[in-house]
Amino acid sequence: MKVKHRFGAWKRTVVSRMRGQDRDAGAGFVEYAGIMIIIAGIFVMIDGLGLDGLISGAIRDAITDVIGG
Repeated sequence: MKVKHRFGAWKRTVVSRMRGQDRDAGAGFVEYAGIMIIIAGIFVMIDGLGLDGLISGAIRDAITDVIGG
């Protein structure tokens, strides 16, 4: 009987955390950290492949086209 009571209490706790007011507590930090890791990976790939000069040249050319210089 005691195990059944503990399971019922655990079930209520889990359900309240899944559907309750604080269901997303802490998710913001995890999502932010994941985005920062992805952005850091992109910068490392750009630097590692030597694309930084190519990208800056393309941006410079696009700006020159827009301002007509």
